[in-house]
Amino acid sequence: MQSKRSLLAVAAAILSLAALAPAVAATPRNGDIHITKECSAYSGAAGEFCTITSSNVPAIPIGTKVIYLSAVNWPILDTAIVLDPPGPGNNRAFGHVHLDVPAGDGTVTFSGGTGVFTWFYGSADVSALGGFDWGWEGTYSFGPRD
Repeated sequence: MQSKRSLLAVAAAILSLAALAPAVAATPRNGDIHITKECSAYSGAAGEFCTITSSNVPAIPIGTKVIYLSAVNWPILDTAIVLDPPGPGNNRAFGHVHLDVPAGDGTVTFSGGTGVFTWFYGSADVSALGGFDWGWEGTYSFGPRD
């Protein structure tokens, strides 16, 4: 009888912890994007990058590289991009940017990737913040699309 009570106590404890786990372990699967990036290493050539300096999206940490696959065709930057976060793993997001460089505005979109970015979608307005800094403001989601 003592072992049944012990087993019930353990089961109750596990169920209590399981009820709390989603609140503690949950990460946002969609929301607003608020990102800044610094582009002093970018001169407009294919393969160059900017670096994320602030991000509210956990999968896009500070230090993530934004790699531009095509060169600027002045005055427009219209190219595929890759987000490459620091650290190990095959985690890359694939997107596209269209930017009027002198006006300092444009759009960036994301549609999938590898690793944590497999079901990543996002869209943001791009704006010049001054100096080498740029901002992205928009929305994102992680989940299959119909």
